[in-house]
Amino acid sequence: MLKVGIVGVGQFGQNHARILSLSNKCEFAGLYDKNKKRALEIAGKIDAKIFPDFDLLLNECDALVIVVTTISHYELAKKALEKGIHVFIEKPITSDLWQAKELIKIADEKNLKIQVGHIERFNPVVMEIEDKIKDPIFIECHRIAPFTPRGSDVPVVLELMIHDIDLILAFVKSDVTYISASGAGVMTKSIDIANARIEFKNGTVANVTASRISLKRSRKFRFFQKDAYFSMDFQNKKVTFIKKSKNLYKVLPKIMMGKYEGIDTKDVVDIMEVDASNRKKDALTYELESFVHAVEADINPIVDGKAGTRALEVALEIVKKIDKR
Repeated sequence: MLKVGIVGVGQFGQNHARILSLSNKCEFAGLYDKNKKRALEIAGKIDAKIFPDFDLLLNECDALVIVVTTISHYELAKKALEKGIHVFIEKPITSDLWQAKELIKIADEKNLKIQVGHIERFNPVVMEIEDKIKDPIFIECHRIAPFTPRGSDVPVVLELMIHDIDLILAFVKSDVTYISASGAGVMTKSIDIANARIEFKNGTVANVTASRISLKRSRKFRFFQKDAYFSMDFQNKKVTFIKKSKNLYKVLPKIMMGKYEGIDTKDVVDIMEVDASNRKKDALTYELESFVHAVEADINPIVDGKAGTRALEVALEIVKKIDKR
């Protein structure tokens, strides 16, 4: 069974550690955190082994989950890969593109897996609808949250918006041709609120907004395509799916003539609502199990290093556009 360790058990990392400790898909080797008090606290809660040194943890791992500040991703992942250890890296993959590309090069040379923690790919809401999304024409995303210190070491584009960027790139099978963006820092010296317009070669347009200074929390994603409209509410785990009604062509001649009497909404569109909250596992469990499976089956992770790098490239271009304003 694959032996998996974790470095970083802060606010988010503790969830990874808990899931790994309970998993029957892998053997949890233990954890390391430079904050020894925090390491002791989390290890006590989940009955896990603590490693006093990062290198000692690597000696006991086949795979490593990295949940630390972004600036440390490259150093820790490189060290693990060079020792022949597969890595799961929380998003964004690295701080700079050259770092991500170097990690991919090392992994390719050693036939190792890199998975990047773009968790929304494993969100039950996305899993309910992903097979129905075909060639979207317009995409609109809003991801807003109240301010917290966690994640504020990077712009909101890299903290929050990058989730939606990754989803957009996964669903739009075309190259990005143009990006425009605006944003500002309010609570920090970095970017706290941002909006970007991403245009693709095939004509698709995405409008993306992210904020970490809002009074409420909301995560909504909308897709428009020729035959349907999808609205995904990540927070409430609900999907609304609207498509042309089978009866549309029966009433279309009347509509074209301006005769609307007797025509009901259901004659024009079918509305289906799906509650994705009843799935047995949460997104993080699906994500970590997917990583373990990719390593054991020697297959490409769903969100591999190249996907993480592509999302980072677009995110950094958005940051660049905002900084130039």
